[in-house]
Amino acid sequence: MKVSTKGRYGLRAIVDLAAHESEGQVSLKSIAERQNLSENYLEQLFSSLKKSGLVKSIRGAQGGYLLARTADKMTVGDILRSLEGTLCPVDCIDPDVPSNCDRADECVTVDVWAKIRDKVNEVVDSITLADLVSELENKSNNDYIYYI
Repeated sequence: MKVSTKGRYGLRAIVDLAAHESEGQVSLKSIAERQNLSENYLEQLFSSLKKSGLVKSIRGAQGGYLLARTADKMTVGDILRSLEGTLCPVDCIDPDVPSNCDRADECVTVDVWAKIRDKVNEVVDSITLADLVSELENKSNNDYIYYI
């Protein structure tokens, strides 16, 4: 299973947002500059994050984005699922995808895929955004410039 650019950049951007949120709402322009990402691409990502209820936007000249809940109540899993969709390695174990597999009853690999799904979800749901911000602060000596 591979996390796309959407997931990687989105996670990077929301960590940046969380790290700078104490300054007030954070503009996508400032995130784009710090992270060397396209502002237009960030707009697409933040649209998904907003739809999922993870961020909220403030309009106007001094507008920007804020977290919709505290960083300790938001997990990497929440963020990745918002951007990537399900974290299932194959469709046949995805509860959101109707199964049309004619081998489902005798499939011996379905348990392998389910275990992979469960472990991936366990890991991403055990790491909060606050954990990443704390790690960032430890690694960067408060510069908030980092690479994922």
